[in-house]
Amino acid sequence: MAKSRGDYFGLGRLVSIILAIIPITALVLGAITRFSEGKILAGILRILLGWNIIWIVDLVLMILSGRILRIIPL
Repeated sequence: MAKSRGDYFGLGRLVSIILAIIPITALVLGAITRFSEGKILAGILRILLGWNIIWIVDLVLMILSGRILRIIPL
């Protein structure tokens, strides 16, 4: 079976889930992930709004699919 890569810098899925559980870590890593993808607006929105419902949705999506929420796909 191929090893799946998590959304946080290609770390393993289990490590990404552990990092997503911690709210501050999820906020910072989610913003850095979006900035590294070249999505400046999405990174800024994660910094401003990532401490509430986005964190919960990210946690659920990380557990189910290994990816974080993509609000702005552009």
